[in-house]
Amino acid sequence: MRRYLVNYNKNFEIEKGYDIVIIGAGIAGLYMSLMLPKNLKIAVFSKKDIYDSDSCLAQGGIAASIEDDDRSLHIKDTINAGCYVNNLDAVKILVDESQIAIDKLIGLGVDFDRNSKGDFYRSLEANHSFPRILHVNGDATGKGIMDVLINQVKSAENIDVISDIFAIDIVDNNKKCTGVTAYHNKKFLYFKTKFCIIASGGIGQIFSKTTNVDVLTGDGIAMASRAGAVLENMEYVQFHPTAFFCNNVKKRMFLISEAVRGEGAVLRNIYKDTFMKDYDARKDMAPRDIVARAIKDQMDKFKSKYVYLDATMYNKNFLQHRFKTIYSKCKDFGVEMDEEYIPVTPAQHYFMGGIKVDMHSRTNIEDLYAVGECACTGVHGSNRLASNSLMEAVVFGRRAALDISERIKNYEYEEKNDFCRSAIEDKYSCIDNNRKIEFQIIKDHLKELMEQNVGIIRNVDKLNYSLKYVDNKIDELENLEFDSMDYMEIYNMYQVAHSIISAALQSKISIGSNYVEEYCKSLVK
Repeated sequence: MRRYLVNYNKNFEIEKGYDIVIIGAGIAGLYMSLMLPKNLKIAVFSKKDIYDSDSCLAQGGIAASIEDDDRSLHIKDTINAGCYVNNLDAVKILVDESQIAIDKLIGLGVDFDRNSKGDFYRSLEANHSFPRILHVNGDATGKGIMDVLINQVKSAENIDVISDIFAIDIVDNNKKCTGVTAYHNKKFLYFKTKFCIIASGGIGQIFSKTTNVDVLTGDGIAMASRAGAVLENMEYVQFHPTAFFCNNVKKRMFLISEAVRGEGAVLRNIYKDTFMKDYDARKDMAPRDIVARAIKDQMDKFKSKYVYLDATMYNKNFLQHRFKTIYSKCKDFGVEMDEEYIPVTPAQHYFMGGIKVDMHSRTNIEDLYAVGECACTGVHGSNRLASNSLMEAVVFGRRAALDISERIKNYEYEEKNDFCRSAIEDKYSCIDNNRKIEFQIIKDHLKELMEQNVGIIRNVDKLNYSLKYVDNKIDELENLEFDSMDYMEIYNMYQVAHSIISAALQSKISIGSNYVEEYCKSLVK
């Protein structure tokens, strides 16, 4: 595997130095940039536009143990959903610091929904034992928070948001991060920095059915791995049970939030019979991995491409107010959700694995941090509890910012750590400058392979076949010159796919979102 994707004998332009470079402009990256001292010069990279992130799409809400919520119950719910393999220290931090996180967001200007008495409107979601989910504008929580963060960042004099930039590699000197290379406006650039934070989001686009935006191809995880960062829990890929079924899926599927079931909606099979009682005592409120497998079992049993979500027990006014976005989107698809069942199917949604970090979001590479979905604190275990993701991004983003704020006071920059092509030059004796590849074809092949063989239910033979296919393709890609974002993105996708498949094979256990047939035969719990 290559250490660097691009031959550094190219004419890299040296950009002005930054104190901090943050790769990713979702909630983790933007919130963290605002928590850092105002005297630091910060660059925030956005692969496309700043609004192109999963954070803007987050519907369900943000899980917070505030006021009268028993924090021990939030901890219990989180580790129960995670199949008791969570990092307990991380879970306690998430829960204990959730009040601070909400207070900080309110201080920035986030207006959480409230009831007629002025109290927070809090709802229930699957596997939560208490209504602790806060919302913004009904089912538009992510956008509500992101709008505030984006406005704050744009008005901050010390923060530069650079759009349409593709981060290529972390540059290090003896396992100390010294800078970042990137591709922007058809130029190769080097950014010198004291600290780098990877906040690049998930890996959904390596699957054919995903709720993730098209920029989420695992780039941050791949570049960290090439730099020598440790990856952890790569086998844990979460499939959301209820994405709107559509025959013509191209880039991403529309999510029907778990909050709909939290308000009382129920699942029905193609014959319109309820079925979750046959799989788990919690029925429709069971953890996501259990519900997704149950739906797949019903689809396989009756040879259907979807099941139904029934929310017709609620009137139109309630649904329009509580689920504005979902109601409107379903209507666009021709479904009146107060009168008709919604066709749904599982789709890749979230990634519990990623770059291993400690409780301050530090990686094993000095001065390199990771926050948000690309990072693995271990807080989610083998299956994320609904609405814990936004809280994780905020809590651990703030902890990283506090850590850097203290460390940078005593930071000593060594000139020898500056960019030096000869020090990091890779050998490219096998490069084939003339061979071209069909980007979309090999991308689609990978997405279908991962969907069919590394999805909700896995088996060892298919995993072995997939690993061999992916490794052979990586060998082919190794011999190409990466002169565009398409080449580099595809290499990242195959590299991350290799890590996921390898981890699933090496796990030797079936638990949570890593369900391997040979290790666990029964779907019923």
